[in-house]
Amino acid sequence: MTFRHVRSLAAFGAVLAAGVAGTSQASAKDLTLCWAAWDPANALVELSKDFEAKSGVKMKFEFVPWPNFADRMLNELNSGGKLCDLMIGDSQWIGGAAENGQYVKLNDFFDKEGIKMDDFIPATVVGYAEWPKNSPNYWALPAFGDVVGWSYRKDWFARPELQAEFKQKYGRDLAVPKTFAELKDIAEFFQKREIDGKTVYGAAIYTERGSEGITMGVMDVLYSFGFQYENPDKPYELEGFVNSANAVQGLEFYKQLYDCCTPPGHSDAYMSEDIDAYKSGQVALHMNFAFTWPGINADANVGGDKSGYFPNPAGPDGKAFAQLGGQGISVVSASEKKDDALAYIKWFAQPEIQQKWWQMGGYSALRKVVEDPGFATSQPYAQTFLDSMAIVKDFWAEPSYASLLQAAQKRFHDYVVAGQGSAQDALDGLAKDWTQVFDDEGKY
Repeated sequence: MTFRHVRSLAAFGAVLAAGVAGTSQASAKDLTLCWAAWDPANALVELSKDFEAKSGVKMKFEFVPWPNFADRMLNELNSGGKLCDLMIGDSQWIGGAAENGQYVKLNDFFDKEGIKMDDFIPATVVGYAEWPKNSPNYWALPAFGDVVGWSYRKDWFARPELQAEFKQKYGRDLAVPKTFAELKDIAEFFQKREIDGKTVYGAAIYTERGSEGITMGVMDVLYSFGFQYENPDKPYELEGFVNSANAVQGLEFYKQLYDCCTPPGHSDAYMSEDIDAYKSGQVALHMNFAFTWPGINADANVGGDKSGYFPNPAGPDGKAFAQLGGQGISVVSASEKKDDALAYIKWFAQPEIQQKWWQMGGYSALRKVVEDPGFATSQPYAQTFLDSMAIVKDFWAEPSYASLLQAAQKRFHDYVVAGQGSAQDALDGLAKDWTQVFDDEGKY
């Protein structure tokens, strides 16, 4: 999850905190860190004051709103610009940045400083640091763990009259769903129901067309229904895997959930729109990345005991997977301050700094933090974060990921939202699209 924004991006900046610009004249003792403009980045500014005090290096920050982040920063990397010394970039950039020499390979540095990738959540190492995937070649340190999961109106679920009505209708308690089928039942139960004099709806899910939204939502369901990106025994063989019967069933389910149970006008919704729908009390269920949970927990309308959190439920065969989000931190090859940039990564990797990162609102990927006996109860959503990170999968990390993503966005939105063709048509077309991308790259 990651946030893989391409040229035609939907507006999301309004919901995120303004960033701290760092483009003024930098001295030899300045470092500029580039990331997206959102609450975790603001927390990193505060955290980094410790590094400044200990190193004497002044940190500058270039935080760009999400709608412009990928275009701005990929252009910076591709042009060999010297704005960024450190980059907290999308996991999907790893392949291109490694193959194009834009990130510094960190293996020797990790060995020298005793930084072990085994000390981090395995999925974040594969997702944020490795290229090629599942090889010991590291281009980043896991910086911000994230994953798609769910929040729900715990207070609504607990109402005796709703409990009784649901039990009578479905023969089970109104509780956190164990399967996607149960989740759909709950969403249908709440759709257009009146609660406290207000009409509410079932679920806020991802449907956005312009960047990556609907793909991040659809894949959450497809993974759990048995979708595979390729033949596990033959890389880049897509036919029969991308468009398998199980994948078709999963895509049909996502459309059913969209058709039955979303709020009015929810046809181009991603992170901010889903947050708004949930915080305003419109929906019982809310799909979103884990980074939203601290804000939900603190919200005056839906926070505290009013909300609960749960990981992606299982598909028909009992298996559950979730879409990985989050990013790693890399040293930009064009930087003239690589030693100081590496010193920052060494500082950031320390267990005590990672613990502070979690306490300040950052999602640490360090196992010493997340496996601490007190972690699971440290926040209402901490256990759900752990459970979700244990079942993650990720989108393509190929250098051509933008083309792969654009094809998925179009095929999924045309079917789910616009109602064009069948799920089989959509996935057959996607398999052909992706095959053409890889054929153009000479993968076959």
